[in-house]
Amino acid sequence: MAATPLISVRELTLQYRSETRITTAVYRVSFDMLEADRFVLLGPSGCGKSSLLKAIGGFIEPAEGEILLEGRRIERSGPERAFVFQEFDQLLPWKTVLGNVVFALTAGRTLKRAAAEERARHYIDKVGLGGFADSFPHMLSGGMKQRVAIARAMATEPRVLLMDEPFAALDALTRDRMQAELLRLCEEFRFSVIFVTHSIPEAIRIGTRILLLTPHPGQARAELDCNGTDARDASGRLLSERINALLFERAPAEGAERV
Repeated sequence: MAATPLISVRELTLQYRSETRITTAVYRVSFDMLEADRFVLLGPSGCGKSSLLKAIGGFIEPAEGEILLEGRRIERSGPERAFVFQEFDQLLPWKTVLGNVVFALTAGRTLKRAAAEERARHYIDKVGLGGFADSFPHMLSGGMKQRVAIARAMATEPRVLLMDEPFAALDALTRDRMQAELLRLCEEFRFSVIFVTHSIPEAIRIGTRILLLTPHPGQARAELDCNGTDARDASGRLLSERINALLFERAPAEGAERV
């Protein structure tokens, strides 16, 4: 018996409207994401990856199609979906590391202060920042700030973590460490991730599955299974070559190719 998808995207079209024109960002994209998937949206700049992620988060209304969370249509944002962005300034500068995570837990009035602090410290420890709970954002490196953002999102204990190029602004060494840290946390907590990137090696390393999107407007070009593939060995190189080849082919008329 097939597993019920956690997230289902059905024939989704996203558009931006101005007084003079309509711009289609995503056109008739469909896919299913299962529990504990690390599902990567991969494609060139301008293909609608971030728009698609925001729609799953409930911040953009579809022009056509629908997005389902365990069979229920997503119509607004909700605590079962948490965001991590690439910008370092997503933290509140006047709050400490602990204060930033606690704020995310108390803003919705779902936890009292004592319980929020206990949970916040737990996740701060899990991302390796237990010794920095009382530090302010300006005292942290870029990688540390991203770990705070991940701890804050994880502390809300969402069903799915939405990550929009979270490591793009980091230097290569820090980015490598953060990728490894994310994989460790995914293994420990078994949470589900939708991860946006335009980096093929990062997509292969992070993902269990990859949805390859065409250039503007974004369409599903192919869906690839990469669970267990190492981006730095022969299997990763072969998959990277396949992805590069697909990027230069025309999109299929109906649906995504499964590779």
